Amino acid sequence: MRVVLASKSPARYAVLRRAGLRPEVIVSGFDESSVRDAVPTRLVARLAEFKGETVLPQLEGDVILIAADSALEFEGRAHGKPGTVEAAIERWRRMRGREGLLHTGHFVVVRRGDEVHRQTRVGTTTVRFADLSDEEIDAYAATGEPQKVAGGFTIDGRGGAFVTSIEGDPYNVVGVSLPMVRQMVIDAGIAWHSLWH
Repeated sequence: MRVVLASKSPARYAVLRRAGLRPEVIVSGFDESSVRDAVPTRLVARLAEFKGETVLPQLEGDVILIAADSALEFEGRAHGKPGTVEAAIERWRRMRGREGLLHTGHFVVVRRGDEVHRQTRVGTTTVRFADLSDEEIDAYAATGEPQKVAGGFTIDGRGGAFVTSIEGDPYNVVGVSLPMVRQMVIDAGIAWHSLWH
């Protein structure tokens, strides 16, 4: 079946490729700033749904659509991409030596003929951060990496050295939980291994 990833995240794309899928990428262009929700898990679920529902009308025929959105719950609220060097530095100075919850909302649509199966789930992984020095934080922010990713860190890039442990699915932190998406696809009657290339 045709698999479409409604995300411009290179990390999500890479995870799905390494898992044996060959997703097409169609970026939704949905304005994420238009959605507000005080509950971080509900926020990422809603954003994933909006992204997916924006792309779905562009698709014809049988398809599996995967959309996702991530945020770090820290100090009681959701944090997305810092965007600037200054914001990344300020966030890391608060996060160092502490922990947060990385939430990823997953929205999967399986369409076969006239049958359409939609499902939304949220994966949560606890992330513990190293107690970084100011010099390390400044150097990390200067790379540009933390500004472009939810929560301001990665575990599959330079930021991986600054995460001391995680509890839960590591792929969820990267941006798409493979075990969760597999189960969502199975729930719609598709064998996961049938998608391998």
